[in-house]
Amino acid sequence: MQVINLNEKFNLFSEQWSPKIIATLNDHHFKVAKIQGEFVSHKHEDSDEAFIVLKGEMFIESPEQTIKIQEGEMCVVDKNTIHKPFALSECWIMLVELAGTVNTGDANSENLESTAGSKI
Repeated sequence: MQVINLNEKFNLFSEQWSPKIIATLNDHHFKVAKIQGEFVSHKHEDSDEAFIVLKGEMFIESPEQTIKIQEGEMCVVDKNTIHKPFALSECWIMLVELAGTVNTGDANSENLESTAGSKI
């Protein structure tokens, strides 16, 4: 057992849209990320994805709606749901997703690095 200090983890990096793995639970990863601006529209075919806002606020746009997730709130995006996360100002989030899930899902983007996250 080990206590993980989230503020310490966030202070280890400055890059945006680059999830960092902080823990594993069975076959899922807990990841933290700093986000600002728009991400690529994508979907994950094999797994749902949970977004938990720890600081700031973010939005998730889908073909049907755009939702706002504020500090202290979370949202689960079902697998095969096209979504585009974005944040108007820097936002700190935690993601919970199946280990190996690539952040850009099914999208190919020249502007963003696809990653399943690096461990910190």
